[in-house]
Amino acid sequence: MTQHFEFSFYSRSSDDTVKRGKLLGAHLTAGSVIGLVGDLGAGKTCFIKGIAEGLNNTPADEVTSPTFTILQEYPGPVPLYHFDAYRLSGSHDLEAIGFEDYVGTDGVAVIEWADRISDALPDDAIMIRLEAISENERQFFCRARGTKHCAILSLFHDCTTAVAGAEKAR
Repeated sequence: MTQHFEFSFYSRSSDDTVKRGKLLGAHLTAGSVIGLVGDLGAGKTCFIKGIAEGLNNTPADEVTSPTFTILQEYPGPVPLYHFDAYRLSGSHDLEAIGFEDYVGTDGVAVIEWADRISDALPDDAIMIRLEAISENERQFFCRARGTKHCAILSLFHDCTTAVAGAEKAR
């Protein structure tokens, strides 16, 4: 039986979204796969800026969405492979860029618009759906499958809960 873990949280600003991404990035390891789903402007790239910072200390201003190039690589002890599937017509388009050479390997794969290529993603992954609540506020719905990704998401949940508690105490 496949293990599952789910939770949701709110982000109050783009800075908060980057901070939450940084918390997740700090727990990711080689082979991690993160799929992001949300409308244009939902905060997917903003969240990845934080992931890159938490994973490899990559400055947020160096992270851009690879909308036209499909893949942007950020080097580090654990490389970050940032995919954007927005312009793809389906998973068959991934063969040309060697998608299978990046996912579940030596680095962390983060895929924007993951719903467009969901059949190419491994079952053992973290999927995060972002929804705009207002101009600045977002709700994140997180779901993990598989032992590795459930453990990562559980750690992220604990950190996110601690941050939210500290913010309320202020």
